Amino acid sequence: QVQLVESGGGLVQAGGSLRLSCAASGRTVSSYDMGWFRQAPGKDREFVAAISWSGGRTYYADSVKGRFTISRDNAKNTVWLQMNSLKPEDTAVYYCAARFARFGVTVERNMVSSERIDYWGQGTQVTVSS
Repeated sequence: QVQLVESGGGLVQAGGSLRLSCAASGRTVSSYDMGWFRQAPGKDREFVAAISWSGGRTYYADSVKGRFTISRDNAKNTVWLQMNSLKPEDTAVYYCAARFARFGVTVERNMVSSERIDYWGQGTQVTVSS
């Protein structure tokens, strides 16, 4: 079992930045693709960003491309999401996600669907004021 704990959420003005952290425990996540999803009130959970097990490949939703950066450190069992130029529409609960990496399957295919995720964190609230 893998436990994921997010931190770093909060209230920020539009144009500001936040850095989310996801600390994994229970077992190493070095064999897992990792990612972030978000869910705004009344909306479905949506994909935000993903990073391959090695950290060598990343994938972003069009809505955050160029503004958000995902990174990981397998030695620390931690994943981060740096969020810059935040907009009010980025307001949501952000969830860390993990799915076991599959040979020959790109991180995009492995992580983009919330239905295929193996482990979820409890979420952290991000609120961007206008």
